[in-house]
Amino acid sequence: MQELAELCNAITTNLTSFFREPHHFQYLRDHVLAPLAADPRGKRRLRIWSAGCSTGEEPYSIAMSVLEALPDRAGWDVRILATDLDSEVLARARRGIYPAERMTAVSPERLQRFFVESPESGEPCRQIAPEVAALVTFKQLNLIHALPMRGPLDAIFCRNVVIYFDKETQRELFARIARLQRPGDLLFLGHSESLFKVSDSYALIGKTIHKRA
Repeated sequence: MQELAELCNAITTNLTSFFREPHHFQYLRDHVLAPLAADPRGKRRLRIWSAGCSTGEEPYSIAMSVLEALPDRAGWDVRILATDLDSEVLARARRGIYPAERMTAVSPERLQRFFVESPESGEPCRQIAPEVAALVTFKQLNLIHALPMRGPLDAIFCRNVVIYFDKETQRELFARIARLQRPGDLLFLGHSESLFKVSDSYALIGKTIHKRA
């Protein structure tokens, strides 16, 4: 089992950054979070999944977007699930410590609010603040297998993951993903990914942004 884990870690790609493809986070804030915050009688439950979360920049960016859009979180039930096949990057994501060069896409305001100075010695680092980390749960998951979550999921970020799968595997995966969402829920893909001839369960509504049909 140890050899298998090491092989999986060696062959997975972990390129990521904070607020990568920023239009996705803007759309999440404007079309999901803002309407929820503006409706005093609306639901106070929010579920988001970051599939292929790598070293954590994506789910932490989601969490920062949630905290910005919902300044008063009293009474809210917010959970962000972050999964990846690679156990090593998950361990780094849980620690939430990043060198200065990984922070270039983070504004000074966000650095001040959502990060703290890392206690680690050596190169300058920042650590995710506790209020951000508290929203995110990291789990190891192989997307080829059955999905253990039940849903419904308001938004799923599955970006730059399925480009490594053949079409039949993609079809099977998105059929499972679609069962976790209600009509109107959102699916975000990577800039080089498409559901063309893969799934009819979603409608394209923006640049790599899909809505459950």
